Amino acid sequence: PTALSGNSSKGILFIAVDVKQPLSDQGPFDVVLHKLAGKEWSQMIEDYGQKNPNVTVLDPPDAIEHVNNRQSMLEDVADLNLPDYYGRVTVPRQLVFTTDPSSIPHEVTKEGLKLPLVAKPLVVDGSAKSHELFLAYDKVSLAKLEPPLVLQEFVNHGGVLFKVYIIGEFIKVVRRFSLPDVCKRELSKIAGVFPFPRVSCASASADGADLDPKVAELPPSPLLEMLARELRLRLGLQLFNVDIIREYGTRDLYYIIDINYFPGYGKMPDYEHTFTEFLLSLEQSKYEKVLVA
Repeated sequence: PTALSGNSSKGILFIAVDVKQPLSDQGPFDVVLHKLAGKEWSQMIEDYGQKNPNVTVLDPPDAIEHVNNRQSMLEDVADLNLPDYYGRVTVPRQLVFTTDPSSIPHEVTKEGLKLPLVAKPLVVDGSAKSHELFLAYDKVSLAKLEPPLVLQEFVNHGGVLFKVYIIGEFIKVVRRFSLPDVCKRELSKIAGVFPFPRVSCASASADGADLDPKVAELPPSPLLEMLARELRLRLGLQLFNVDIIREYGTRDLYYIIDINYFPGYGKMPDYEHTFTEFLLSLEQSKYEKVLVA
């Protein structure tokens, strides 16, 4: 964790926080910036916030925990019910399994989920394993998976996803290469469960690639602004990113497939300036509230 205080050329000083010492013995701070989990740290942050209500915590531990569960993170999206002037935003159909992998094929058939299916660990805990994704082409192989996990219908999307970075009210969208579409003929010939390549790295950028305009076209800005605003309110977060795909063959049907807390902003163009301006805006907002009061 890091805290902000003092002055520099931009009026910001970053100070490393010693998590082994009480926060009240350190500082004073204006903002506490962290990416930690655990009951002990959560209690420390809660106690500090109660004693120092003017300090901004980015972000509240309980809100972070909510999006670290792949079941609860997308429930907020499913309930959004946004106006569809600029496009419809939804989530893929999914099932959660916590025990007994042998029951997975039967439950998938019972619920009518369509193959292929993306398998994701239920909990995102920062470990490499929590980001290991798989693509399952047949129902029998599903029994080989290790719960707790989420199974999500794979939606053809032209092999491109949109990573929407959100820093307060700022939004930046970048294209990333993703899995290619799966046709019915391919589905009938392939069986098994295969690792899902990571697409978060900057080397997977599709922004400069020669793509079909129907695939490469970014989601409309008004739609993303509306979505980001509603998610900030529902999630109680300021720092997160949303992975969005457009169903191939449609112009305005979008699926949110993942939400990540405090992503690697270093992969986002011009992140230094954006992040600095965001931090300064937090203190400006506090100053304006004092003037109004």
